Amino acid sequence: MLKKNFTYLYIFLFLTLSLKVAQAQNQGTTRTIQIVQADRLQAAGAIQRLIDNVIMNHQGTIIHCDSAYFYEKENKAKLFGHVKIDNPKDTVTSTSRYADYDGNTQLVKIRDNVVFKKSSTTLYTDFLDYNRKTGIADYFNSGKVVDSTNVLTSQTGRYETQIEKITFRDNVILVNPEYTLKSNTLFYYTEPKTAETEGLTNILSTKGDELNAQKGSFYDTQNKLFRFYEGDVENETSRVIGKELFYDENKKYYEAKEDVSIFNKERNIEVFGDFGKYWEEEKYSEVYGKALVQKYFESDTLFMTADTLISKDSELVEERRMLAFPNTRLIKGELSGRADSTVYIYSDSTIYLYGDPLLWNNKSQISADSIHFLIANEDIDRAFLKDNAFAITSDTIANFNQIKGREMTGFFAEGEMTKLDVEGNGESLYFALENDTTLQGVNTLLCGKIIMHFEKGNVSSINHTINPEASFIPPHLLKEENTMLEGFVWRIEEKPSMEMINMWRTPSKKDENRKNLFNEPNIRIPYPDEDEIQTIINEWVEKESNTSKKP
Repeated sequence: MLKKNFTYLYIFLFLTLSLKVAQAQNQGTTRTIQIVQADRLQAAGAIQRLIDNVIMNHQGTIIHCDSAYFYEKENKAKLFGHVKIDNPKDTVTSTSRYADYDGNTQLVKIRDNVVFKKSSTTLYTDFLDYNRKTGIADYFNSGKVVDSTNVLTSQTGRYETQIEKITFRDNVILVNPEYTLKSNTLFYYTEPKTAETEGLTNILSTKGDELNAQKGSFYDTQNKLFRFYEGDVENETSRVIGKELFYDENKKYYEAKEDVSIFNKERNIEVFGDFGKYWEEEKYSEVYGKALVQKYFESDTLFMTADTLISKDSELVEERRMLAFPNTRLIKGELSGRADSTVYIYSDSTIYLYGDPLLWNNKSQISADSIHFLIANEDIDRAFLKDNAFAITSDTIANFNQIKGREMTGFFAEGEMTKLDVEGNGESLYFALENDTTLQGVNTLLCGKIIMHFEKGNVSSINHTINPEASFIPPHLLKEENTMLEGFVWRIEEKPSMEMINMWRTPSKKDENRKNLFNEPNIRIPYPDEDEIQTIINEWVEKESNTSKKP
């Protein structure tokens, strides 16, 4: 009899142990929520109330709370007080004051002082729905995400924990120690810590730099790399604009593509082109592709075009300059010019023309092997012509008064040439007129130094020194060779015009009053109801579906 009882006891213990092992093994696989621990348990029909030190388990997810209502038939639980839901496998942990846990759909509605954490990324909100099956957490009324580098907030958002992507929508703000970013749609990838935005995006640095994009941006928050679409970057000394704008904050380096503009506020100079580079610390820029310079004065603007423009600013006065090449054209008021290359020295406002240079002023054309002119009081003051200098002026009846020599200096007042000094091997040919309408003859002069005076663009007088050789030819004795000095070429068809400048490049107009999110008030939206939440989720699913279908 004793042996038989011992056998029954052995079978009972074996079955009990096997059941316990099976239950333990099923803890991570069963669809049913399991009660692990509670200090007290009260039952009312199909509802069980668990009180104090409550621990539950569902498919490896451990649930802690102060008390709970467990609906075993529906496989649901309502959790109250110091709620903690932890899954070591997917490293997701949440804490809150309340949660509604559905074991069938694996949807957890987490409410009030929610802290949702995965690895080093933490989400704070009051209104979160987390789908354990998909790893997607949605919040609907203001959330804050914090990691080791950034703090991001928005009115609504979605955290896709399986791919480490967070989508922020409505009043999005990203803050790190150096920048604050605002947008209405932002995609943040927690592992590389990169942010992508859609539409209007505004960034303000702690130094006061402004970075803006009208059509979205990319921001590598760790490596401080920015890419803006229809973007601009502005600080105290400069502004850079482009359809696509790249900025490396560590190197203080910019690249811009399409409809590029680089504005030097200190020099009041703006450069436009198809492609541009700018090194902020060196204050050095390069612009390519139908480049245009606009130097702004109070009275007018200096326009200059070329294929390539290089600008250098510096603390050292002698290093401040701009180089334009090849095929430069320029206009300032009544002054126009052309050359193969041009150098603008910022320190003394002197412009040098090289490579077949020509200047036109009112009715005059001047040329030489090299020309440079000085701007004083925002207007041309003097022009210096060196080697093979030649000046031509058209009179009232379309004759060409001419003067040539080794070197010339032109003097200007209010944008018009008033005097021309010739030094060395001077020659002049001057058509004498009566009442500006009747030709009396042609005066020719050879002299070491000649001075020609102008009034309203016309030659008014000629002075000479140092043994002049003069002659006069009456009209009836004039031949074609008597009307031109050697080297005469009237090249008026090459004179730049504003029409030519505008055809070369017309800069886009800037909207000085465009919207900036830093000027918008911060508004907190009331908690949504369940129908509104479902509508938001459906919209997000549709957007994700449409995005995935794009090639």
